[in-house]
Amino acid sequence: MGLRILIGLMLAMSGLNKLFGFMPMPEMSESGSTFMEALNHAKYIIPSIAIVEIIGGILLVANRAVSFALIILAPIIFNIFFFHIFLEPEGVGAGIIFVIVFSWFAWNRKHDFTSLFK
Repeated sequence: MGLRILIGLMLAMSGLNKLFGFMPMPEMSESGSTFMEALNHAKYIIPSIAIVEIIGGILLVANRAVSFALIILAPIIFNIFFFHIFLEPEGVGAGIIFVIVFSWFAWNRKHDFTSLFK
């Protein structure tokens, strides 16, 4: 329960920060900065990611529709991981933790996903 709330709060805060910019972004390598600039240039991508993070985070914290939250957050979690693997290796630890915790949540709710793979 504590991990679910912690991850939910982290995602919700990250989404709110993407929309309102109240926390400074960490320094990035040239390739990471270029990628983020491209996402910012397409005006809808960052707000869309932020809204999904906020909704998914709130659902996790509230323990409501957790399986739905896991489904909508899966692409974001795995993109955080791959961003750090390929563009910002210094922060890969956080990406690994997110993927492990996310996978653990999904595994514990695998009964909710079985009908998707029939």
